[in-house]
Amino acid sequence: MSRSGGELSPALRLGLFGAGLAGVFGLAVAVGPMVVPRDTVAAWAHGGQHGSAHGDGAHEAPGSASHSSDVAGLSVDADGYRFTDLDAPAETGRAGRLSFRILDSEGDPVTAFDETHERDLHLIVVRTDGAQFRHVHPEMGDDGTWGIPWTSDAAGAYRVFADFRPAGHDRTLTLTNTAGVTGTVAPTDSPTPGDRVVHAGPFTVELAGDLVAGAETELEFTVRRDESPVTAIEPYLGAAGHLVMLRVGDFGYLHAHPLDEAETAGATDLGPAIRFAATPPTAGDYLLYVDFQVDGQVHTAAFAVGAAAAGAATEAHDDGGEHAAGH
Repeated sequence: MSRSGGELSPALRLGLFGAGLAGVFGLAVAVGPMVVPRDTVAAWAHGGQHGSAHGDGAHEAPGSASHSSDVAGLSVDADGYRFTDLDAPAETGRAGRLSFRILDSEGDPVTAFDETHERDLHLIVVRTDGAQFRHVHPEMGDDGTWGIPWTSDAAGAYRVFADFRPAGHDRTLTLTNTAGVTGTVAPTDSPTPGDRVVHAGPFTVELAGDLVAGAETELEFTVRRDESPVTAIEPYLGAAGHLVMLRVGDFGYLHAHPLDEAETAGATDLGPAIRFAATPPTAGDYLLYVDFQVDGQVHTAAFAVGAAAAGAATEAHDDGGEHAAGH
């Protein structure tokens, strides 16, 4: 990945997202550094705010009309904080280090954070076709620079999300930056739309639950190995699992709430079901990435599913169709 700071036109930037998500591959590309400008963000979010919406009071009430204000991860800055100086190897296969800083409104590095989900900061990296998802936890140096060893396996344009809560701040923030890796872009592991059973290492994971815009939905992920339910899931980040949702089109970022979080303290025999509550703010397509841990190793199951408009879902239910809420 290359250092952030360059500019691309809004049309080209949106084209990169569309091409990636549609699975257009095979071109030799040199993706330059990209920073999403505020006017483009405004067009994507239709006036939405940038704060994260996972347990910090930013949710709309279940059943309310769809709003983009629930969507985080659309800007490099929010509330006076900025995600900057992103740097990482810009070629596939080249080992190096991914680094960045979080600056405050005075331009000084932020060095004090409140823990969220057992970490000071969560870093999410995903290619703009939904492939190459990584959820990692870099370490911060004394000067406020975060870093982690890094090698990119696949070329393309990437979205990078920093999820954190500055010490004493009233909410968790999710800021985004964008970087590129040069090389020939090839399809890898992007989620297949509509698949309800996917593979994650030696496991299969089945998703139950239908997303409806503006309504809280229970999502249940059942983990199996060799068709047998897995009942040895270990707590990960203070819960049975961790779920990231990205809205297709602008990669708006949503964190879902683990429903069994209070029951996981000290547990070693969770599963086979991992449950979350999620409220997609708008109708459309979403990418879902659920992390879970077995035998000390974290696995990720990726899904691509649609969220129905509230009215359409109600009509389907009244007509005798199923409206599942986790089952």
